[in-house]
Formats: sequence, C-alpha cells, structure tokens
Amino acid sequence: MLSFFFLSDRSEIFSSSKSEVMRGPRTAVIAHKKLDAEKLKAPKAETKTSKEKRSKKKSAPKDPDAPKRPPSAFFVFMEEFRKSFKENFPENKSVSTVVKAGSVKWKSMSDSDKAPYAEKALKKKAEYEKAVDAYEKKHKHNNSGDNEESDKSTSEIHDDAEQEASS
Repeated sequence: MLSFFFLSDRSEIFSSSKSEVMRGPRTAVIAHKKLDAEKLKAPKAETKTSKEKRSKKKSAPKDPDAPKRPPSAFFVFMEEFRKSFKENFPENKSVSTVVKAGSVKWKSMSDSDKAPYAEKALKKKAEYEKAVDAYEKKHKHNNSGDNEESDKSTSEIHDDAEQEASS
C-alpha cells in the first residue's frame, strides 16, 4: 500500500506541474497577441507605404539621348507575330491574348525555327554596341573639356596627401 500511496502522490505532483507549465506558455502567447494587436492599431501615418520605400532608391537619371537596348530573339519574333495575329484576328484587341498566343507558339518552335529571329537579334545587338560606342565617345568628348582629371585614382591622391602630412 505504501507504493500505491507513493504513486498517487507522484501523479499529483505531475498533474500540478503540468497545469503550471501549461499556464505559463498560454499567458505568454496571449501577451504576445496583445503586442501584435497594439502594432495593428498604430496610426497608418507612421507606417511607410511601398511607394515611399521605392522613392528612397536613387538611381542615375536616364539620358534620353542614350541608345535603347536591343530586343532579344523572342521580342523580334513578337514584332512579326503581332502583325500576323492582328491580320488573322482583327476583332481581338486584348494585349494579354496576343502575348499568350505568341509565347505558346514560341515555346512550341524548334531551335531551327527560332534561328532567323536569333540572327536578327544578333544584328540588332551589334548595331546597339556601335551606337553605345559612338554615344560614349560623344559623351566623353563633351565632358572632357569641363573636367580635367589626372591619371591618378582617388586612393593615390589620398596616399600622397597622407605622406605630405606625415613629413
């Protein structure tokens, strides 16, 4: 009987510790939920919108005189496909329908069928590279009179200044 009494005492210990353990996390979860609710009630003026976040990214302004990038083989294909699609389906004016039909056809084409479009894309890329070289020469020529910079990098200039200061 003594062992039975011992087991019953033990079960009481476990049952009381279980309830204490179960109460602990439950209150922590409730407290955590209250914090989330407080965050949700915060005024919307304090939270930043996605437009404000995007506006902080400062990119270099695009030069309108810079040449446009060349189209890929798919876009060269789509130029021709749009014309033929509009001729065959003049009543369909949905852009998404044209693009979907063009992408399905492009995926079904073999590499040999895509080759003429790839060649046209390569020609346009070569023209683009020539245009970029001409643009850079023109741009560099216009700026070279304004800024006369030495051949030294900025780190070399700082090193020279440090040596003079230490002497």
